[in-house]
Amino acid sequence: MREKQSKLTISRWRYLLLVAVLFVLPVAALWHIAGLQVLVDVDKGFQFLQGQGQARTVRTESIPAYRGVITDSRGEPLAVSTPVVTLWANPQVIDGASEGLSELAKSLSMSLDELQQRLSRYAGKEFMYLARQVTPEKAQEVLGLEIPGVYGQGEYKRFYPAGEVTSQLVGFTNIDDRGQEGMELAFDELLTGVPGAKKVLKDLKGRVIKDLALVRSEKSGENLALSIDLRLQYTAYRELKAAVAKHQAASGSVVMLDVRTGEILAMANQPSFNPNDRSQLSSDALRNRAVTDIVEPGSTMKPFTVLAALESGKFVPETVIDTNPGYIQVGRKTFLDHRNYGLIDLTTLLMKSSQVGTTKLALELEPTHLRDMFSRMGLGDSPGTGFPGESPGSLPEHRRWRPVERANFAFGYGLSATALQLAQAYAVLARDGEKKPVSLLKVSEVPEGEQVVDPQLASRLRQMMTSVTHSGGTATRAAIPSYEVAGKTGTSHKVGKAGYEKNRYVALFAGMVPADNPRLVTVVIINDPRGKKYFGGEVAAPVFATVTADALRMLKIPPKVKSTEQVVVLEQGKPGGAT
Repeated sequence: MREKQSKLTISRWRYLLLVAVLFVLPVAALWHIAGLQVLVDVDKGFQFLQGQGQARTVRTESIPAYRGVITDSRGEPLAVSTPVVTLWANPQVIDGASEGLSELAKSLSMSLDELQQRLSRYAGKEFMYLARQVTPEKAQEVLGLEIPGVYGQGEYKRFYPAGEVTSQLVGFTNIDDRGQEGMELAFDELLTGVPGAKKVLKDLKGRVIKDLALVRSEKSGENLALSIDLRLQYTAYRELKAAVAKHQAASGSVVMLDVRTGEILAMANQPSFNPNDRSQLSSDALRNRAVTDIVEPGSTMKPFTVLAALESGKFVPETVIDTNPGYIQVGRKTFLDHRNYGLIDLTTLLMKSSQVGTTKLALELEPTHLRDMFSRMGLGDSPGTGFPGESPGSLPEHRRWRPVERANFAFGYGLSATALQLAQAYAVLARDGEKKPVSLLKVSEVPEGEQVVDPQLASRLRQMMTSVTHSGGTATRAAIPSYEVAGKTGTSHKVGKAGYEKNRYVALFAGMVPADNPRLVTVVIINDPRGKKYFGGEVAAPVFATVTADALRMLKIPPKVKSTEQVVVLEQGKPGGAT
């Protein structure tokens, strides 16, 4: 028994060693845990581990900035930004042989082979786009598949509520939300916001678990209020589109100005495009023709020739000009009237748009005086709206003016202008000779003007111009019931490769209303009408009448009852002349 007990006895040193080991092990474990979680400056301690964990789970994400809203003068939205999601993938993480890849391809509306080919092209890289700017609902469908390596990033996409009605004016942005055309481009810096940043915690699948901290707040872009009235813009666009189609024209433009402020109330062009769907976009539809395209304004310049004649002191409205026998030879060029008007005064010259009368008038004037008159109206200078590609037109100055050049110049040939420049020039007449800047932005304070013509002469000329829409005038179709219209038609030949084309024209009408105290100036240009009608009084004047009449009603501009004779003529709707 004693022998058995002696065999079970443990030596003292072994016992102490065992106790020491059992004591040291938990102490060592506690020390290690403290090193990992508490102690500072320990090699690969808690700071190291936290850094490694954050490097794998904490990310800095960009906060997209909201692009400023573009509105019309009444606050109606013309361009707004809507939230979308861009889907992207990390080809190094996503498994090209994954069973979920077929579901991903289906959600992205592509074949599995196409998706795998794209992944293989980006193999070795950490980023590739799967789909740009999809709806949040579509993005949730894709992200809901929970495929490793597939992520989503919030963005904004531009939307244009008025569509093609304001497309050339407002313009559009690219997929990165930067302005590319129109006012979006002109005021891109103002409209573009500053993105923000935030730190987020993500899981292994790249999903955001928690927002940790705001690094920098985003700053939205500034809003932009345009001068146009969307109600008037719709009317102008509708009537222009119908006229271009009816007369089989190549293009057209309408510009309407507020005489008092210089604000552009409507600016419509044809052809147009839908900025919300640019898949079938044609470069021909991009231009804001009213600002960029130049034409020879033709007979719409005759009122300014008459004004120069009145200003010279050599002529008065009652001055009689002999247009017999209905044509005049200048050098080797013969200028014809629609018929022989005989003896006419200056009012009848405008009413009938007499080429012979205008030619005789021009040959009595100093050519530099006539050019100076056109220049004072703003021709040859950019209107200064800041619109991209705005054209200054062309106003030549010859060292020596040949007689034929003087005659052509007097009725709108040998110079060029845009629809906006022509509207600006007529606005000078409407303001009794005061020139003001035009604006595509809403005006808070009416700008000061410059008196460039004697106010009495401008007022007298407007009264003379009302004859154009009266019985016997060239623009009876431009008459508006209960309002007196002062305006002028124009029908200019188009320039071709070999000179002026015999059977191709530009039809124009420019007018103001009410004539005694104008509030609106409207210019209509129909380029290259190929139908049976091509004169400005037949093609452009009816568009002016409809668009301007609607504007007078919408803006509640009171009417002034006109003579019974003019109302009867309007109902008959018969053209009174050639141009």
